Amino acid sequence: MPIANRIAAIGLACAAASIASLPVRAVIAGQEGGPAVGSTLMVLNARGGVCTGIVLSARAILTAAHCAAGGAELRVHWREGGEPVLVTPASVALHPEFDAGAIRSRRRTIDLALIRLAEPLPGRFSAANLVDGPLPRAGSGVTIAGYGVSREGEARSTGTYRSAALTTVEPYGPGRILLWAADGVGGGKRPGAGACQGDSGGPIFGDHGIVAVTSWSTGPAGRQCGLLSQGVLVAPQRRWIDSTLSPWGESARWTRGR
Repeated sequence: MPIANRIAAIGLACAAASIASLPVRAVIAGQEGGPAVGSTLMVLNARGGVCTGIVLSARAILTAAHCAAGGAELRVHWREGGEPVLVTPASVALHPEFDAGAIRSRRRTIDLALIRLAEPLPGRFSAANLVDGPLPRAGSGVTIAGYGVSREGEARSTGTYRSAALTTVEPYGPGRILLWAADGVGGGKRPGAGACQGDSGGPIFGDHGIVAVTSWSTGPAGRQCGLLSQGVLVAPQRRWIDSTLSPWGESARWTRGR
């Protein structure tokens, strides 16, 4: 890895210190570890934003579009031998139907982005499995994971891969673009586990692989985490993902599941 792409740990600490600027907030009330840890990493931006990224191939990463929008300089981050490594993407593609103001104005948006690297990731990373099969329905179990905060509002708790088991809910009817999930204990009405600051772009797993990419969360009054976690379903976006990766000479791994 070129020395120019290795940045001192203080740079990472500064980036993590202001994550509250992002619209989605990491897995709270979850546990350390989770599925496909070797297929994930962190995506940082120059405004101090922290997100999670999903490895699709040696040079391609899937994340949330709001993590990469607005012209902010990005860095893909992981640790190598205990030292932080930050790499500048070669290019970034936002989904053409991404709308940065959609959450505030309640408009439709597809919050996905693809990142291309100039050099391949280290061999210890593996490509994630994306599910192009039946969409999750209400009551089905999913697992959400990411590198965000374990305690809402505490930036120092960012950076550890965490996960939590949630249950799919359908507040607006069966999903065709988005998936909503909540802690089964609270059912989306009482605080529990879920996505929080820094989990944007992270995986939501079904039985056979990743079914959605985390994009947003909500919490009880005065909070932004702990009630509903939202993700963009990947199966309906397969054409865009594949057609974007192909000119890059990359491809994603898809499974039909059941």
